[in-house]
Amino acid sequence: MDRERADGQLAQIAETVGLARRLGTRVWLRGGWAMDFFLGGPTRDHGDIDWFAPAADAAALAAGLCALGYTPLEGVPPEQQMDFVKDGLESSFALVDLAPDGRVLVAGGPWAGTAWPAGLLAGPPGRIEGLVCPVVAAEAQIEIKRMMPVWDPRRPRRAKDAEDIARLRAALAAPARA
Repeated sequence: MDRERADGQLAQIAETVGLARRLGTRVWLRGGWAMDFFLGGPTRDHGDIDWFAPAADAAALAAGLCALGYTPLEGVPPEQQMDFVKDGLESSFALVDLAPDGRVLVAGGPWAGTAWPAGLLAGPPGRIEGLVCPVVAAEAQIEIKRMMPVWDPRRPRRAKDAEDIARLRAALAAPARA
């Protein structure tokens, strides 16, 4: 594992959580770092830091990130996702709408209005050492990793996703979590 990269990503996770707190919004880790925070420590290298963030707070979050030295990246439709880079490390924020009935919906792009898995943002926060961070629920994480190639056939199944699913299932089945 590239410890320097992981330490840089952990520092940016702490910075982003602190920014969200100051702005009065929320962010939730998703993807590999969400799994690692759920499990309590890094398990593998991560190409980037993936987040969910409320679309209603996107402009304030983007301005705050830019003030902290993050540079916006072009690519994904901005109503769907915001991507940034700082110190060579990328962070992406998939935007969600929070429906009054509790469902979490895709905020923009071709799947706007589509519901994410039930309970997506209802899981407990994760922790790595002293850093506590909101994360997507492990069950929803499994569903996303399992179904993404079905929902979006342009995204192939990846070995790391199968390994992540196995780690999450094992942790959920462990007696300490029962």
